[in-house]
Amino acid sequence: MLNKYPLWKYLLVLSVLLLGLFYAAPNLYAPDPALQITGASSSQLIEKSTMNRILTALQEAGIQHFGDTIDDSGRNALVRLTDADQQLVAQAVVSRAVGDGFIVALNLAPTTPSWLSDYGAQPMKLGLDLSGGVHFKLEVDVEAAIERRLEYYVNSTKRALREARIRGFVTLNRQGKIEARFQSEALREQARELVAENNPELVLVREEKGDSWNLLASMSEATRKEIAEYSVSQNLTTLRNRVNELGVSEPLVQRQGQNRIVVELPGIQDTAEAKRILGKVANLEFRLVANLDAASSEKQRFDYRSADRAGASEWLERDVIITGERVSNAQSSFDQNGMPNVQISLDNEGGTLMSRATRNNVKRRMGVLFIERKFRTRYQVGEDGEEVVVKTPYDEKKLLTAPVIQSALGAQFQITGLDNPLEASELALMLRAGALAAPISFVEERTVGPSLGAENIRLGVQAVYFGLGLVVLFMVLYYRVFGIAAVVALTTNLVLLVAVMSMLGATLTLPGLAGIVLTVGMAVDANVLIFSRIREEVNNGLSPQMAIHSGYARAFTTILDANFTTFIVAVILYAVGTGPIKGFAVTLSVGILTSLFTAILGTRAIINLFYGGRRVEKLAIGGRKS
Repeated sequence: MLNKYPLWKYLLVLSVLLLGLFYAAPNLYAPDPALQITGASSSQLIEKSTMNRILTALQEAGIQHFGDTIDDSGRNALVRLTDADQQLVAQAVVSRAVGDGFIVALNLAPTTPSWLSDYGAQPMKLGLDLSGGVHFKLEVDVEAAIERRLEYYVNSTKRALREARIRGFVTLNRQGKIEARFQSEALREQARELVAENNPELVLVREEKGDSWNLLASMSEATRKEIAEYSVSQNLTTLRNRVNELGVSEPLVQRQGQNRIVVELPGIQDTAEAKRILGKVANLEFRLVANLDAASSEKQRFDYRSADRAGASEWLERDVIITGERVSNAQSSFDQNGMPNVQISLDNEGGTLMSRATRNNVKRRMGVLFIERKFRTRYQVGEDGEEVVVKTPYDEKKLLTAPVIQSALGAQFQITGLDNPLEASELALMLRAGALAAPISFVEERTVGPSLGAENIRLGVQAVYFGLGLVVLFMVLYYRVFGIAAVVALTTNLVLLVAVMSMLGATLTLPGLAGIVLTVGMAVDANVLIFSRIREEVNNGLSPQMAIHSGYARAFTTILDANFTTFIVAVILYAVGTGPIKGFAVTLSVGILTSLFTAILGTRAIINLFYGGRRVEKLAIGGRKS
């Protein structure tokens, strides 16, 4: 028995090693701290003049930078910084320079050489406990949700009174109460019974002012708390859906306190896109175009959003047929003329309301109103003399389209009037993920402190080094030549593990580093089983070549059984675990597969190269000459 591999097996092992080295190499290049600038709208482009303003502002602030680029689409600009501690300062400087029309986000720019990245080689994504992610803290504007509910009560009360033919004037007063004025006490009592039946949660109070019999309706404190709780819970669900649309590995979206939500996105590359998608408060309202003779109190005027129809406007009824909250699915597409649109699917209630409204209004026009929460930024001097940034929110309401209703619409139809495919895709994402129940604002944004990430990485790498060092020392001293083969295979195993993790786009967390340390121990355990079996075969009188062959053959079943049971545990951990637990399970699973390859094929190839093809009298194994 000569223990000699055929040429193709040697080439297989060598090819896998070279491939592993290639895809593990990007992890040697640390990313640069950077700022990413993108338009607040997906259709907005970044001009060269804008980039010049950015660079001038950074130079005047004394912030060192380099490598400024605008991507091929013209929608994203990236400026690399020499010092990570200046990221937040640079963000404030650039935000002031470009104004409210742009989003300035923190980022980590990759430094992988093109000769690696051109072939898909990218570094491993690091979790937030190591580096390479962003942390957002968002605040839910529950007062806006309460105000929106009050507006709904006003509109529904007007509609109910009109259908019941009860003459009255309904408004929302400055105290946040619904005030309905009637010309007689009998009309007020009829209205009171109607409102109490339709909205039993409202507190109703009678009031007389001169010749007017008034009815005041207000929300109870319990109802306000219920709306606030619903707004935060619904926003939490919507943000999770939006994060899923972004395709982020192991994200964290959780509630903090009464009205705040924390979002952590490890390993994300397009932080500006993430910030725009998460923070964008976009909703739709479907309203009928108002008749020309309608009273001014029953209609509102809105401008078109499309640049092609700038300056044009329409009068819409104040009553809303449905909102974007009734959308169950949305996909961007193109119509027969090649123009971008969004294919809409409504839920059951939305489909019923849309069918009822359009069935009774064929040949009338229906407007699709796009509502977006935006901010006006101004700078003022605070009491301490420091400059303070004040952001004032406002809702921008623009008309997308107002087509003629040709026939009754059902639960599926399409929205046109969008400027470009990117805008259609973003609107579809917003509607598909769900409308936010209340506006949100960013109260904190940061990348994980580099000191924390660096310390975790340093300690994790130290653990790997110490574990590997002790294993190397033991294996070489005890197993001599066989120990050297095991050490080479163990090093190869680590390279392959990092390469596979990088190719899969997996996120490495601190538990993942623990999985790598565990993999080192498991990988060498397989070699110990093989070498112990070889030593036993030699002691039983087999020749060295036969002992090598028999040792590998008989230890294979034991190694496979042990690793298979551990692999099952790792799969279960991935299935039932969340966050860091999944990271540990992924690292452990990949480590088991790579260790099986290196322990069985890798060490056998080295031993065959050293002992195979020649007559061997003795083996240096097990701490003694046999």
